Amino acid sequence: MALSMGYGLVQEQRMKLTMTPELRQAIQILQYSATDLLHYIQEQLIENPVLEIDETAERHDAGKNEWNVQDLRAWALYLKPHTGNGEREVRGNETDPIARVASPEQTLTEMLETQLRYLALSPMERKVCTYLVGNLDEKGYLDVSPDFVCKRFNIDENTMEACLRVIHSLDPAGVGARSLAECLRIQLERDEKPDPIALKIVDTHLRDLAEGRMKKIARALDCDVAVIQRAVDRIKRCNPRPGSAYHAGEPRYVVPDVVVERVENEYVVLVNDGYVPRLTVSRHYEQLLYQEDDRSRQATRYLKNWFQSAMWLVKSIEQRRHTLLRVSSVIVDKQREFLDRGLDYLKPLTLKEIADELGIHESTVSRATQHKYMQTPRGCFPFRFFFPSGLSTDAGGNTSAESVKNKIERLIAQEDKRQPLSDQKIADLLKAEGLRISRRTVAKYREEMGILSSTLRKRYEN
Repeated sequence: MALSMGYGLVQEQRMKLTMTPELRQAIQILQYSATDLLHYIQEQLIENPVLEIDETAERHDAGKNEWNVQDLRAWALYLKPHTGNGEREVRGNETDPIARVASPEQTLTEMLETQLRYLALSPMERKVCTYLVGNLDEKGYLDVSPDFVCKRFNIDENTMEACLRVIHSLDPAGVGARSLAECLRIQLERDEKPDPIALKIVDTHLRDLAEGRMKKIARALDCDVAVIQRAVDRIKRCNPRPGSAYHAGEPRYVVPDVVVERVENEYVVLVNDGYVPRLTVSRHYEQLLYQEDDRSRQATRYLKNWFQSAMWLVKSIEQRRHTLLRVSSVIVDKQREFLDRGLDYLKPLTLKEIADELGIHESTVSRATQHKYMQTPRGCFPFRFFFPSGLSTDAGGNTSAESVKNKIERLIAQEDKRQPLSDQKIADLLKAEGLRISRRTVAKYREEMGILSSTLRKRYEN
């Protein structure tokens, strides 16, 4: 059979999915949290010359003192991106609620240097102490070798130790320590009558203390276990990170993307985008599109893509709001019992259930719930909080992992501290309530909540 080769034109029809820049932008905006969206809009306002903030946009009239369900439902459905509440005008930097939060007054270094100014020190001691203060890490520990300091300032060990004692005398207690044991000892020695047993535990039995070996410590120090318990209670009141409260790191604040309000026995979902500026197209550039002179035609060719980008941005923001509202409404409907009755009634829920309910893809629901928070009458929760895994019950139903954790925490809070409940005992108590749970699952949930094991929770006196 001869193989025929040659050139030719063939026409065929195919369908394929193309990820356009506009679609990528819409997906990106859907994933943004409330604060991220505001920052993105600010970047676009700088980059796109035809975008402007519409200062004349109508706001929702919040002059009423009373709302009914119909009003709030209408607001939820037709909420515009520049909604305010009538009692406050959002202008300029006030559109960002985080900008109104005060910054920390003093850093740890500034506070310690202020205390040094009031001490009678020699010029060399002041210089060394200032250097030591500048070499404290964020926890308040000394982050430089004493030998290095001696060589740097050409001083002996006695002078170095004297300077360290000066630092240790400053507030907060424990700052300038070189180890955890030294940090705890500095704080214990500040007591009017320092506990000698507590000092011995910190010096020689810190590892046993961490592992809950009270009886071993009691045998080593030749005293009663109850005495060790009292000493341990005093040690636990010490701060192992004295400088953490003054760490000058930038704080992170949560701004809810959705607010759920209870009105007349019903829950109304509101998208929290009142601080997002209402975008519009510049009238000046818009008029250039309709002028016929050569200069305007040149400007039109340049501005055409910017106009299209601006329109897609406005459309994507509105689409994000609409998708977020629909997803949130279904979540509230599915978790109605949790909102009514508390954490024990949080139901297992999956992204697929929400997607099937709305007739959209599961990935869309995933993006809509990513890095976002919902403010409810029960508190502010991340969206993923409403999608817990589930455990089976003897009745044939399911209960969420969060409700099980809540029950475990309640059982541990009510236990006899002299005989704390083991993981197996907790599992047996939950099985008696109809939950199918194993000891390993109880241990897993307990560790996720940061609760110690029964051995470490045991007390030898009340």
